[in-house]
Amino acid sequence: MQETDMQPKKVLITGVSQRQTNFDYTMRELGELARADNLEVVGDVRQNIDQANHATYFGKGKVQEIKERAVAEDADFILVNDELSPSQIRNLEKELGMSILDRTQLILEIFASRAKTKEAQLQVAIAEAKYQLPRLHPSENKLDQQGGGGSTNRGAGETQLELDRRLIEKRITKLKGELAKIDQQQLVQRRQRTKNAIPVVALVGYTNAGKSTTLNRILQRLNPDTPEKQVFEKDMLFATLDTSVREIILPNQQKFLLSDTVGFVTKLPHHLIQAFKSTLAEAANADLLIHVVDYSDPNYLDMMQTTQETLEALNIKDIPVIEAYNKADLKPDTRYPEVDGKQIVYSARDEVAIDALIALINKQLFEQYPTHDFLVPYTEGQAVSYLSDRANITKQSYEEDGTLIRAQINPDLLGPVKKFVQK
Repeated sequence: MQETDMQPKKVLITGVSQRQTNFDYTMRELGELARADNLEVVGDVRQNIDQANHATYFGKGKVQEIKERAVAEDADFILVNDELSPSQIRNLEKELGMSILDRTQLILEIFASRAKTKEAQLQVAIAEAKYQLPRLHPSENKLDQQGGGGSTNRGAGETQLELDRRLIEKRITKLKGELAKIDQQQLVQRRQRTKNAIPVVALVGYTNAGKSTTLNRILQRLNPDTPEKQVFEKDMLFATLDTSVREIILPNQQKFLLSDTVGFVTKLPHHLIQAFKSTLAEAANADLLIHVVDYSDPNYLDMMQTTQETLEALNIKDIPVIEAYNKADLKPDTRYPEVDGKQIVYSARDEVAIDALIALINKQLFEQYPTHDFLVPYTEGQAVSYLSDRANITKQSYEEDGTLIRAQINPDLLGPVKKFVQK
């Protein structure tokens, strides 16, 4: 539905409350999703009923109201706040005389337009195919539209329908095979990181909470000479879908990998949650999660709940979490940075606040590492270099028998220098 080179398409957003406590919020979010897909929202029609109509989603009177409103606003199509069944879409399009786009289709379109890496493109293609599969219908097949009625033509249509289904199923299998190869390559990379004992920190959270901005500001503070490592950021839902991993070197020479993962959204389609399991593998295998929250949004608690539910659906649990309440500069009368245990109120655009977040990450990752005294003979210069690159050296002096170093180090990295530890 994107119209990047011409006038944006006009869309009327619609929804049924169905006892949703956050219904108003999801409708507002639907409008933001539409704008993220370069659509112009021209109106908003809602129905407050406990259960959607099985046949047309809306009640009969509301369908007529939507039709009249769409004509009055010159809307190009109708956007619905839920995933509709194939029959609901067909019935609504017949009643309204115009195209229907449900929430899942819209998110799939946004994902398809934003996916840049081969991995993300494969994941979106799989999700699109899974969405399309149950929505095939004989009336959409050419063989079923070649004139004539009766059982002969109907049978031809059904045969074509089965053929289309098999083609999509084969395509899904093929795409999954290609994705599995990429997953295997990334698994090898993750195993290498584990072998090198480099901790992994994953930024997770709602879309547009400021994860990419946070990653970029951490990079700027600690690695200012690497502007090419900056990731794309924009004030928009799903500005980027691709997981980015950057090596961060702290002033004390401790290192960790920081990954920026795809953001979540209310009612994230099940197909996409499943498809993006491999993208979120960085989070599943992380040593620490940073849950970035848009603290300035009045619905931030709902956003946190959505993130938690999505992580649980992906079986990402039992990993230490820093709750990072971002955009404090946009929340009136909010002091920042404020740190309380594993929680921080901050602004990703404030250097002092970013320094506080970096200190909290350092504390959570490395505070459990033991401190040792090493006496390294002067003939073992490579051991001193090893400690300089991999340990947090807090004291160093030159003694008669060699260099005396007090350092905090990951136990998994102790092996090559263990013989120099002073008892």
